[in-house]
Amino acid sequence: MQTLNRSIQDHDVVEEREWRDFAACRDTDPDLFFPVGTTGVALEQIKASKRICKTCEVRAECLQFALATNQESGVWGGTSEEERRALRKSWLARQQRRSA
Repeated sequence: MQTLNRSIQDHDVVEEREWRDFAACRDTDPDLFFPVGTTGVALEQIKASKRICKTCEVRAECLQFALATNQESGVWGGTSEEERRALRKSWLARQQRRSA
């Protein structure tokens, strides 16, 4: 598969094909990204899923999707549930300023 670069031209490619088609996690067991809890084995799952996210070329699109659709569970765009809660507050404030 062709590697995506973060360029305007490649943005068109991502729009033509769903960004998920390019996700580093597409062939990974989804359960890894949805650990139960935040201690013990779940912490190891979160770390492992974040390692995969670090290699992902559409991590920003994934995080944007998670914030826009209020994904409360799992690891999205390299962020944990707690990290996304904090990010979502500032993201919502930016969205409100843009629409004002």
